[in-house]
Amino acid sequence: MAARFAQIPVLPLDEAFAVTAEFKADAFPQKVSLGAGVYRDEGGKPWVLPSVKKAKEKLHQTPNLDHEYLPIQGSDPFLQLARDLVFGDSSLPSSNSSSNSSSSPSPGSGSGSRSKDNTKPQTKNVISFQTISGTGANHLGAQFLAQHLRPKHVFISDPTWANHHLVWTVAAPDVVQKTYPYYHPASRSLDFDGWLTTLENEAVENDVVILHACAHNPTGIDPTREQWEVLAQLFKRKRLFAFFDSAYQGFATGDLDMDAWAMRHFQTVLFGSGPEPKTETKTKTESETESSATAGNDDEVVVNVQSSTQHQQGHPGLCIAQSFAKNFGLYGERVGAFHLSLPLSVSPAGAYSQLLRLTRAEISNPPLFGARIVQTVLSDVDLRAQWQQDLQTMSLRIRSVRGLLRKAIEQQQQQQQQHQQQQQSSSGSVATAITDWSHLESQIGMFSYTGLTVPQVQRLKEVHHVYLMRNGRASLSGVNEHNVHYVAAAIAEVVAQPIDANE
Repeated sequence: MAARFAQIPVLPLDEAFAVTAEFKADAFPQKVSLGAGVYRDEGGKPWVLPSVKKAKEKLHQTPNLDHEYLPIQGSDPFLQLARDLVFGDSSLPSSNSSSNSSSSPSPGSGSGSRSKDNTKPQTKNVISFQTISGTGANHLGAQFLAQHLRPKHVFISDPTWANHHLVWTVAAPDVVQKTYPYYHPASRSLDFDGWLTTLENEAVENDVVILHACAHNPTGIDPTREQWEVLAQLFKRKRLFAFFDSAYQGFATGDLDMDAWAMRHFQTVLFGSGPEPKTETKTKTESETESSATAGNDDEVVVNVQSSTQHQQGHPGLCIAQSFAKNFGLYGERVGAFHLSLPLSVSPAGAYSQLLRLTRAEISNPPLFGARIVQTVLSDVDLRAQWQQDLQTMSLRIRSVRGLLRKAIEQQQQQQQQHQQQQQSSSGSVATAITDWSHLESQIGMFSYTGLTVPQVQRLKEVHHVYLMRNGRASLSGVNEHNVHYVAAAIAEVVAQPIDANE
């Protein structure tokens, strides 16, 4: 047995955590971390949101606060509030009706009640489960879909958050992973035509497509509303299953509704803005009558009838993996939710029971503390308003950093232009210099897809002690007024190097 363990291959460390470890081990005083996907304040320190601080104080003052197990599906009041953020509707009852849950609190006032200039989506057949942040939601969704939707392919954007591939490899190894073009390097823009062409030519019914709800990681480039509308119609026509990963709601624009627009639009297009029309009644055959009678349940009878008519012609559904790590700063508390939206022609009972089974086997039930914080903030009018202000603070600072960094790099390049030309002339090699940095400001969210090459990223680390991901993704909250000129000078120096010097 020991010999078998000795033969286990050693895998490389996860890049994101490896970069963080390298940064922490670096003793250079001016080192800069642009790798970790976490928010930092102007002083480069972790920032506990004021709304979260106040919620923790409120919880501390709550008498008889216990630490009992949550139900398998999680806290139903939390899940109702989480669902409201995504779909923008708090008036409909929770779909977790098959559990003995407490009544859901009102989310209070504030943004998140309805998508701007968009029809209110239908959410009566949405099942929600609390998860171990966004990764847990992606994992639960992949497991469930692999077992019960049984797609031939899962399409993942190129590039994407690296964990998407790993999650599907581990949770759904039999589903073939394919990529769709997302980023056009030459123009540093969305490759929308390539995306559409790939799905049109290669995707088949029930295939899963991973979609970034907003602030695409790593590119920071999102489709326009018109492009989302085209995609929604394609998904409806080809009956593709949309799997939204919502990790940055409120971070892309600072507006919860704007950042949820794509998810709400898909929900409306696929399932409508009101109750689905009733199916036509039909005379049952003797065998159908016997089948219905053995079900012993009116709901099951309806499903049996509709499954042979409307459901075969309908859309399979959509789901959302929701994370509260970024927009609440609760990275280590692992707060998330998985939402599965089904057509009204399908009873949610079967899917709900299977999700219970998967969750029970995986985590038994989810953690309580982080969900309590989110629930406390979202159900309190004042705390919710403070949280929205916190989102604005983070979003506006990152947008400001984008402009500062672009200006500083361009100034450095102007100063180095003559020196760069001399280097190119003497070496005979053409530098891979980026001269247009407008993409720093046009991209949105926490990250910038800088366009830096792997050798340039390596030189940034080894020569300048500036750390970012190998694909050139930079977490911009690591830039501040104190280090922006140092970072800009380092980037300008790296891109000015001849090709040979960067290889």
